[in-house]
Amino acid sequence: MPLRLVKRLARDWFLLGMLGAVLLAALFPAFGASGGPMHADVVADVGIFAVFLLHGLGLPAAQLRAGVVTWRVHVVVQAFTFVVFPLLWWLGDVLVGRWLPSDVSMGLLYLCAVPSTISSSVAMTGAARGNVPAAIFNASLSSLLGIVLTPLIIGLFASATGQSLSMGQAVLKLATLLLLPLALGQLLRPLVGGWFARYRPYTNTFDRVFILVLVYSSFCDSIASGLFSDYGAEVLGIAFVGAVLLLVTVLVLTTRTARALGFSKEDEIAVVFCGSKKTLASGVPMARLLFGANPALGLIVLPLMFYHQAQLLVCSLLAERYAKRPAGQPAA
Repeated sequence: MPLRLVKRLARDWFLLGMLGAVLLAALFPAFGASGGPMHADVVADVGIFAVFLLHGLGLPAAQLRAGVVTWRVHVVVQAFTFVVFPLLWWLGDVLVGRWLPSDVSMGLLYLCAVPSTISSSVAMTGAARGNVPAAIFNASLSSLLGIVLTPLIIGLFASATGQSLSMGQAVLKLATLLLLPLALGQLLRPLVGGWFARYRPYTNTFDRVFILVLVYSSFCDSIASGLFSDYGAEVLGIAFVGAVLLLVTVLVLTTRTARALGFSKEDEIAVVFCGSKKTLASGVPMARLLFGANPALGLIVLPLMFYHQAQLLVCSLLAERYAKRPAGQPAA
């Protein structure tokens, strides 16, 4: 098992890219910090608009309609994404929040508030022989709901961390730089959808490279402000442990909930993979819009970065396990 995980990590250039972005931020924090030569705020706004325009072009409307019928699956997945996750954060905050740095606590809250991811949820559901139309519908719906629900959840729970979020300004930013390009992409899809499908691998690469740019600029602000030197290695351990505990807890809860409700194996797979995932692709741009040039932005996105890698590794192994079961056999 450890050898398989090491091989997966070795093949993941995006993980290496994130490590490289953090290293560059440590070496050259002034370049990417707010007000620096990179002009991070302008780059972020332009790039976020472009990324979500591409997301809008890629949303498969026909497959979304095909997935509507399994409404019980949708209710469970969205409830986990936007209700169970925040409640788990609240429970953890009640139990151990007083001992956590406030910025790390905000990062864990942000992790719990962001929507599900689209590409890996659908890919792993397909690899595990699950209900792919339901996965497409739920992952896409989650991304759309997150534009409104993510800032609402953070605003609702943020007072527990001693921090606040300007809701009106946050929703306006998300509508302008996320919802508008998504809608524009859907309108352009009938005209350029075929072209987009042919060049999809290149657009996916652009998506990931831009996330690395945002990771770099986010950590530049945190490192330039001395935030990491103030906390030390302890903050990395807390963020990592918190992210892994959330992943394990939600995987167990989604599996048991699907079985308790009598879902088919295919629907269970969709619930497990869509209900447990959190998006880094949308999460990092949204964090930039919600928290702006907050010096703690690097800490805020840190749990999400850890969670992203953990969910890819664990869920890919889980997908292989599901796929090996004979068709029609109940999941163990």
